[in-house]
Amino acid sequence: MSKILTVTFDGSVLRPDTPLELEPNKRYLITIVSEDNNSSTADVWDVLEDLAGTVDAPDDWASQHDHYLYGTPKHQPEINT
Repeated sequence: MSKILTVTFDGSVLRPDTPLELEPNKRYLITIVSEDNNSSTADVWDVLEDLAGTVDAPDDWASQHDHYLYGTPKHQPEINT
């Protein structure tokens, strides 16, 4: 489940602007992003652009994805002669 909501931090507690439909006593992972003045007009493409390029991965991630995802041996690069 993924949910985006706005909250206010009062110095010690995060207070959601709308009621939350979450299971009590369950741990949740929260990502904190500061809301700037233009965020109310941002569309999904603006959000994706902000997130693009934020994943740290090895340089050969694309060519060796099976190795990183499934633990298979790395493929040897083809040698053109």
